Amino acid sequence: MSAKNIKARYVIGALVIFPLLFWYVATPVVRVHYSKEGTDELRLIWNTQHSIHKEGMLPGQATYDTGHIFPNEKFFMNFDWWNKKTLRRCINITPKWGSAIDIYLDGAGRIDTVKTAPDVIARLKRCEGDSDPFRS
Repeated sequence: MSAKNIKARYVIGALVIFPLLFWYVATPVVRVHYSKEGTDELRLIWNTQHSIHKEGMLPGQATYDTGHIFPNEKFFMNFDWWNKKTLRRCINITPKWGSAIDIYLDGAGRIDTVKTAPDVIARLKRCEGDSDPFRS
């Protein structure tokens, strides 16, 4: 095998790996952590521009979803969560390109403003017609 063939293989390999690496690093991730002090299972729905998935989350667990690398003006990411009692919340999230956003829920299922960074809180807004996710 000649040196020319080996170099060509490295170039082809780099052309395959670099776009995948870019996609992995650039995709925004939103993680939601539920406090270990929680008492109820939370049910939740991620709605990322009509890509919807539902799941449950027990105290001490976390969940995540990914945004779009190049969102258009119609992009949205909603996170709805509730318990069997009275809690029902929804937030709209503006993910940050190329990074992870961590949102912390307290034991009552509200957004914990002490653990959640202020720059993250600035990227959250209450869904239209929903109660304040920061208060009970």
